[in-house]
Amino acid sequence: MKIVLFDGDCHFCDASVQFIIKRDRNKNFKFASIQSEIGQSLIEQFHIPKSLDSVIYIEETKCYVKSTAVLRITKKLDGGWKCFYPLIFIPAFMRNIIYDLVAKNRHKLRKQKVCKIPTKEDLERFLH
Repeated sequence: MKIVLFDGDCHFCDASVQFIIKRDRNKNFKFASIQSEIGQSLIEQFHIPKSLDSVIYIEETKCYVKSTAVLRITKKLDGGWKCFYPLIFIPAFMRNIIYDLVAKNRHKLRKQKVCKIPTKEDLERFLH
């Protein structure tokens, strides 16, 4: 199973989830907010520090965070997004400089105050 954990209080994160849904025709990904019961359970199960400010991507028995999570997600998306995956060969500490800058400013980047209500079909992809 491929699970994307996201900050349920962040409009930028909601937009990111919507971005993934639109580019995931094969419905590879399931989603859960970090704040949800299942999100907290997965964080505990994978020994992820609660202080981590990152998207979290769980693929089978492995967990990825920050830019590594983003790149592994893009690898599974439809269209040209796969072309970003080779950036994985740049050391994570270098990639994460950019990731951390975006994460730090994510609340400013997405000014929209409401989240899109998922369709019934999309709602089935959210874990509760």
